[in-house]
Amino acid sequence: MTPNQAILAGKTALGIELGSTRIKAVLIGHDHQVLATGSFSWENRLENDLWTYHLSDAVRGVQISFAELAKNVKNQYGVALTTVGTIGISGMMHGYLSLDANGNQLAPFLTWRNTNTAQAADALTELFQFNIPLRWSISHLYQAMLEKRAHVGDIAHITTLSGYIHYLLTGEVVIGIGEASGMFPIDSTILDYDGNMLTRFDGLAKKMGYGWDIRKVLPKVLSAGADAGVLTAEGAKLLDPTGVLQPGIPMVPPEGDAGTGMVATNSVAAGTGNVSAGTSIFTMVVLEKALSKLYRDIDMVTTPSGLPVAMVHCNNGASELDGWMGMFSQLAKLLGADTEDLYGKLFNESLKGDADCGGLLLYNYVSGEPICGLNDGRPLLVRPKDSKLSLANFMRSQIYGVWASLAVGMQIFTDEKVNVRRLTGHGGLFKTPGVAQRYLAAAVNSAVTVMKTAGEGGPYGMALLAAYRSVREQMPLEDFLEKEVFAGAESTTLQPEQSEVAAFADYLARYQKALALEHCAVETV
Repeated sequence: MTPNQAILAGKTALGIELGSTRIKAVLIGHDHQVLATGSFSWENRLENDLWTYHLSDAVRGVQISFAELAKNVKNQYGVALTTVGTIGISGMMHGYLSLDANGNQLAPFLTWRNTNTAQAADALTELFQFNIPLRWSISHLYQAMLEKRAHVGDIAHITTLSGYIHYLLTGEVVIGIGEASGMFPIDSTILDYDGNMLTRFDGLAKKMGYGWDIRKVLPKVLSAGADAGVLTAEGAKLLDPTGVLQPGIPMVPPEGDAGTGMVATNSVAAGTGNVSAGTSIFTMVVLEKALSKLYRDIDMVTTPSGLPVAMVHCNNGASELDGWMGMFSQLAKLLGADTEDLYGKLFNESLKGDADCGGLLLYNYVSGEPICGLNDGRPLLVRPKDSKLSLANFMRSQIYGVWASLAVGMQIFTDEKVNVRRLTGHGGLFKTPGVAQRYLAAAVNSAVTVMKTAGEGGPYGMALLAAYRSVREQMPLEDFLEKEVFAGAESTTLQPEQSEVAAFADYLARYQKALALEHCAVETV
């Protein structure tokens, strides 16, 4: 079947992901290869000391991404995109979006980046005896309750960004189980929210005078490939205001970017893991056995099919690096130099740097970093007077700095003797071959694999979840990915160089020792 035939017959799957810096649409064919893409760039806003996005921008970004994709389909294949086989929506995991009974937004959308929920997260962790991170939806809800915010009494539903867009397109208040696990703890034996914890939370709410049932406030949980409604006439008009796209297209459960990253890297089977590098950065490892105890630095979430996952999440990934790259681009333009592949050139330049970055330390904390004990952040470049300041050392320290907080959290996996048979990296940071991948291998002292599709990331993973709907009854998700999608996929694996492992360990020791400077900066600047 040719791409034209697949498009005309609707033998395709569409994934749209609302990432932290880009909204991207990916259309794949019957062979799971990418046929066309479209995208829209956006940035979070700091308003009233809280990180947010305007939902009108989210809708506009989805529309522009789809329009660009449809245009590319027309240009490449000569056919109009009137239908697709299945659609799936994904987005930044966690966060807080409150709606009334009519689906109206009650309060600003709060992203995963906010760290103002320490009181709520600590109290819920104690109540549940289960780690509740600051960025989880239930932390945001309980913090709003503790602060007696006016909108709380009018809440009919809370959801995430992907759940909200799915609701606009289908009218269904549902969520994928991987995304749900970033809202409220999941019981993987029943593939639903933990019943005992729901009851405990209801007890809290009633004592505070709130009459709603948390079971009804949270969206309905669905596992990978399940029916999650269809694209309504209103939804089709919202997604494609030109009216070319027809309603009635089946939709799968909305997922979070953590889950779609696992799918895009074939990391949903027990013993596999992935590292997603973007504005935030996190490692997901599908567990073969439970951890020995509760860890505040480990989030317990699930795969899109409900298997238990241990997650190390860092709020700060590539934002500070991107800021410096933007300045270098301005400098290059001022000098009349070529800025094409600036990232690739500067990443490769870092390979000329000293293994210890010449003594330079880079703290990329644009926002708080709970894993290192910081509720707020200040980006810092720190260097002793005898350091070797060079472009190569600076760039190497920038990339080391992206991995540093992650390496702190992943030490728990070593202590717990967690078995990771395969660790796969994805996201834009891995687009330059053999650089960020090499430093990550040194940071975690483990082989790291990067697939050819690493740059596609979550949107591609969401498209695969959409495609999985057609075979859900025949095979589990891990078999679909291993046998149908990634069999024979192109990839590269780098083993850690032990000299670089030692150098990164030295960097990390200095990094942790100098964290007092970051705490001081937060308090004084």
